[in-house]
Amino acid sequence: MIAVKAHEYGARNPNAQLQNRVTIEEVLGSRMVADPLTLFMCCPTGDGAAAVIVMSEARARKLGARPVRIEASVLQSGQYKTGFRDMASSELTERTSRLAYEAAGIGPQDVDVVEVHDAFASAELMYYEALGLCGKGEGASMIERGATGPGGLVPVNPSGGLACRGHPVGATGVAQIVEAVAQLRGEAGPRQVSGAKVALTHCTGGGIAGLDHGACAVHVLAC
Repeated sequence: MIAVKAHEYGARNPNAQLQNRVTIEEVLGSRMVADPLTLFMCCPTGDGAAAVIVMSEARARKLGARPVRIEASVLQSGQYKTGFRDMASSELTERTSRLAYEAAGIGPQDVDVVEVHDAFASAELMYYEALGLCGKGEGASMIERGATGPGGLVPVNPSGGLACRGHPVGATGVAQIVEAVAQLRGEAGPRQVSGAKVALTHCTGGGIAGLDHGACAVHVLAC
């Protein structure tokens, strides 16, 4: 269902690498990559670029741009841990997002739209919980009731995410910011989240043995 949602959003994004809608049956029937993840549950790799311009609010208004404020920008490193580690939970994302919420003076319930690092469908499911969008063990029910899809309570990855917008690695985090700004400015076209005022972006990576991830960055933007 996460993959189907990603493709629905990707079909609405003219800049997405994959713009085709798929069914649950097609997702489950696609080539197995690493059981239980099939091809359509894994993001593609490819080339891409994204850019942002940071300036004062006064300068932005002078240029005729609608300012979007950076309420929080938090970068954290993963913690080294030997022995057993719960692979269905991301301590790094939980820690980074908690600091971001504190810096912005908000909670997960205040976020209108989210862009997460969905390299795999299973990761998006895990990050629902790690970002506090729901309680532990409640991630599956979010996608099942459509809470993260078009018209849902908290749309996740309206760009199509890594799964469909694509994952050009170095440009991915900035691409999330670009999508968040478009959403907050009401410029996202057919994938626009109605009334979006607060956006959160989440990017993580750097797989190293003994670490959850090498680093994680969470940004909170508002208009």
